[in-house]
Amino acid sequence: MARIPYVSREDLPAEKQSLYDHIERTRSGIDGKGMPNSFRLLLNSPDTAEAVGALGEQVRLRSSLHPAFRETAILGVARALDSQYVWGHHEPIARAVGVRPEVIEAIRTGRAPMGLPPKEGVFAQAGKELVQNGALSERTFQAIEHLLGPEGAVDLVVVIGYYVMLNSVLGSLGIEPDEHLEAMLPV
Repeated sequence: MARIPYVSREDLPAEKQSLYDHIERTRSGIDGKGMPNSFRLLLNSPDTAEAVGALGEQVRLRSSLHPAFRETAILGVARALDSQYVWGHHEPIARAVGVRPEVIEAIRTGRAPMGLPPKEGVFAQAGKELVQNGALSERTFQAIEHLLGPEGAVDLVVVIGYYVMLNSVLGSLGIEPDEHLEAMLPV
């Protein structure tokens, strides 16, 4: 149960309603289901919601990362954190951007990166390592930098960090899964 109220557009002062509209426009395209519960909670602090939303737009929509690499890393984070919320939102996106079903299943069951080609497994490994260790190992970082270059390495670490932060904040606020999401991770 949420620890604070979910905010609707009408709950916001008139000068913040355009922020709600922007967040809804940029987030409802993810799954076509409207404003996600994550931002309905964050909008209790509109300026913070705006900042979190801006970083999310950067890592999701404007970074140098190929969408399949980004989503593989996000699923690695979701699995490492047992985050049904993040998994439920991003597993369909991963499929839509071309992450192979075998990769998704290996991450979902906790086997990844074992059994995956290195160019796919390293992104799941990066998500897992950053969650478990707070940093990437030298070996994983070198592989990431070799594949993506310095800009891509930064973008990957930031996207992973963003979803770790978001999961921690939402867990602390008592996020409830959006009605249309299914729990897909074995816990």
